[in-house]
Amino acid sequence: MKLTLKSFGLAAGVSLLALPAFAAEEVKIGVPSWTGAQAIAHLLGAVVEMRIGGEVDYVPGNNATIFQAMDQGKGDIDVHPDVWLPNQESFTKKYVDGAGTVTLSSNPYEGNQGFCVSQDFAKAQNITDIADLGRPDVAALMDSDGNGLGEMWIGAPGWASANVNEVKVRDYGLMDFVEPVRAEESVKTARVKDSIAKGEGYAFYCYKPHAIWYMFDVEMLTEPTYDAEKYVMVQPSDDPDWFEKSSVATKDALKNVQIAWSNSLADRSPAIAEFFANFALTADDVSNFAYEISANDREPAEVAREWVEANPERVDAWLGL
Repeated sequence: MKLTLKSFGLAAGVSLLALPAFAAEEVKIGVPSWTGAQAIAHLLGAVVEMRIGGEVDYVPGNNATIFQAMDQGKGDIDVHPDVWLPNQESFTKKYVDGAGTVTLSSNPYEGNQGFCVSQDFAKAQNITDIADLGRPDVAALMDSDGNGLGEMWIGAPGWASANVNEVKVRDYGLMDFVEPVRAEESVKTARVKDSIAKGEGYAFYCYKPHAIWYMFDVEMLTEPTYDAEKYVMVQPSDDPDWFEKSSVATKDALKNVQIAWSNSLADRSPAIAEFFANFALTADDVSNFAYEISANDREPAEVAREWVEANPERVDAWLGL
């Protein structure tokens, strides 16, 4: 018995010595492709590194990938920095309301979505409403590749909003005049700049907050007022026949935009999870971040660290200090 106890005590002592004095707080932050999400992701990371003393990894991914990783709770991706609702409602219903594996912040900022053209193009062609893009003369001016259809950027691959916008192009009666284009947001920004410089027509999905409002003179077109009965959207993650089963002929409602994180994070990195629960931004904050990154060609990490240093009181509030 004595030998057994001594052996056990030695093994326990070796095991304790083999462990670090404490486990560092760490988090893996999902980074979607749009600029606002990139800005918020790096702001979250800057606070974790600069004020909590934790470790951060940034993991690029689309909405589906990030939510699936948060659901699994293994730490592959712990947080989505910019969840737009109801756009991403299919994911929150599945993982927040259904599986109960993901937490959604209760501190949203407000988002507004629509379709934009440059102010010069709008004025020259008397374009004010989404229906104006279906005028043959307007569509012809937006046709840069000569295929008879005017191009309109509807969002990046993997965006739920791009699916909504494709349904809208159909249900607004624009399919015979407008070609919906999916591409990364950087491609859209370059095309907007080029079209303005050349005096060409171009239409694109736009939203607030976003750097675009500080970068170019653009305006959002009017759409039919939001009507829940005319807004039936089925996402591909819910049904392979989503396009046929969807019907959207109305403007989107104003959005709530917030972060979401894996419930497993509270056990692995409780201080970071508590910070996420207190985190809150305004639409103006996000627009300014996006402008610094997109228009001034600055690194998101640099902008984020600068903001943390300049706003200690707000960061203190997030950390409960």
